[in-house]
Amino acid sequence: MTAVEVAEFLDRDQEKDLLRLLTAGSVDDGKSTLIGRLLFDSKKLYEDQLAALERDNAREGHAENDMDYALLLDGLKAEREQGITIDVAYRYFSTNKRKFIIADTPGHEQYTRNMVTGASTANLSIILVDARKGVIAQTKRHTFLASLLGIKHVVLAVNKMDLMEYSQEVFEAISADYKNFLTRLNIPDVHCIPISALKGDNVVEHSEKMSWYDGKTMLHFLETVHVGSDQNFIDFRYPVQYVLRPSQGYRGYAAKVASGIVRKGDELVVLPSRKKSTVTSITTYDGERDDAFPPMSVALTLADEIDISRGDMLVHPDNMPKVERHFESMLVWMSEKPMELNTQYLLKHTSSTTRARIDKIRYRIDVNTLSKSDCDAFELNDIGRTVLTTNKPLCFDSYQKNKTTGSFILIDPVSFNTVAVGMIIDRISEENMPSRITGADRSVAVETRSLVSTSERQERLKQKGATVWITGLHGSGKNELAYKLERDLFDRGAVTVTIDGSVVRSGLSRELDYTPADRAEHLRRVAHMCHMLNDQGLITICTFISPDEDIRRQVAEIIGRDRFHLVYVDADKEFCREQEPDLYSKVEKGLLQYLPGVDVPFEPPAEPEVIISQRHVDMLDAGLLVRYLQEHGIIGGAE
Repeated sequence: MTAVEVAEFLDRDQEKDLLRLLTAGSVDDGKSTLIGRLLFDSKKLYEDQLAALERDNAREGHAENDMDYALLLDGLKAEREQGITIDVAYRYFSTNKRKFIIADTPGHEQYTRNMVTGASTANLSIILVDARKGVIAQTKRHTFLASLLGIKHVVLAVNKMDLMEYSQEVFEAISADYKNFLTRLNIPDVHCIPISALKGDNVVEHSEKMSWYDGKTMLHFLETVHVGSDQNFIDFRYPVQYVLRPSQGYRGYAAKVASGIVRKGDELVVLPSRKKSTVTSITTYDGERDDAFPPMSVALTLADEIDISRGDMLVHPDNMPKVERHFESMLVWMSEKPMELNTQYLLKHTSSTTRARIDKIRYRIDVNTLSKSDCDAFELNDIGRTVLTTNKPLCFDSYQKNKTTGSFILIDPVSFNTVAVGMIIDRISEENMPSRITGADRSVAVETRSLVSTSERQERLKQKGATVWITGLHGSGKNELAYKLERDLFDRGAVTVTIDGSVVRSGLSRELDYTPADRAEHLRRVAHMCHMLNDQGLITICTFISPDEDIRRQVAEIIGRDRFHLVYVDADKEFCREQEPDLYSKVEKGLLQYLPGVDVPFEPPAEPEVIISQRHVDMLDAGLLVRYLQEHGIIGGAE
């Protein structure tokens, strides 16, 4: 070949699309043999590979008088000795129409994690069944895993038809049984092909012994199956991997386009900051482009100087992912060390890493029967539905919609080994929020063992430990009231601690946002802090919106009903807006979220101990609260 012909050949080869596929099936169903046969019959083996195959077949072959093509795939000593696949074996080859990456995955249930690894990037799955056995438990397990991992194309290869005299009735019965099982799963494209991998029937060429089958051969199907539409070209997701600063005048953001299409001039939003800018250039290794799409790796530059770093995500403003800390996912446990619900694992999602905890196991799935059961923790190869909470919000889509932004891995914080892979289902609705998140399962605080009795503390401090919980809308004046009460009590010799929501959020609750679930967690932490301070005989003065009755009830249960004293500063929204016009304006314009009384409800307390109505902040008087505390014996009487 001339240099020009070589260049043209390489250009044509570069333009071929890529199909990633995996084979799965029970032990000795012929997975490795099928792939070896594909390579051999499609003339894609080199002379040294053929020589090695003939030599190995004579020494270690398991196919009696036929060539054992599985030896091309089973490279481990244990695999050859037992005639099974243990690890995932990858093979690369191409035809005139397409390039292929094949993952030969093990069939044993104990190697489920190996199959999940191979299936994580596959477009298509070949599920092999032995024509003598039909659809068995492993067949269902592998099909379920393919569905779980979002594989949209499945080929049921009914192998060893030569041992069933190439019977059409056998093939049709197995196909019908398999399709009946598929009604329980979400796999849109399924094809059944009768083959004999050992003999080569319907692998590359049509079999004369199965003239009743008029469908495609295995290789023809793999060359022609359409997978281009599997990519998500609608939802633009660009998780930033690296900030490029090769010179003073250039700031680019490098990443792989996870989904969607971006063009020069597009307006983008940076998450989680929600800053907006416009794309000024799209650069690749080969130069600038007008657009980019998956799976291209590009660098974007923006018109505005915005603080963007690794882990941020660029999206279109009218097509946003969910930004949440709490979500449900299907989890595959891949570690020999069992799950620990009290451990904060590292969660790697796109280019972002954060801490995460497993709040609840909804159920575990028996991958052989698809039955669901309760369990306390996952062990190796367990699969089930879980609820997770991350320390910082994730920008995600459901896994079925977007594999890249809907998947994650969990990492052991000590060994840094990957312990699980997860597929996000969706955010958690408020009614399905686990008690571990809302704090309902921690309503009773643990009593401490102290050598100083409660009565001794009261005698020393001349007061009782209690919490004055002041609630009201933003701008109602509750903070001013709290600090006036603190001043009055201090002047009377009382020992108090004032807890302001903004101060707690700057430290103890720094990673929490203002969603209802995070607000509940924020107040749960404050309530436990108040309980401990009250145990020491201190009076805590808390100023928190705590917008609904359920939250206030949980706070009261944690602190103790007898020590919780609810004060409501009754001010309508119009008055509050006058006091903090900028805050209310931002929420009404959509620049901020989750402001009680505006875009989330505020429930006035039904039965507060004290109600203070006001129209002007300077009219607030703490004297009413001082008298209340005196009347209830929390502080001494009036001087």
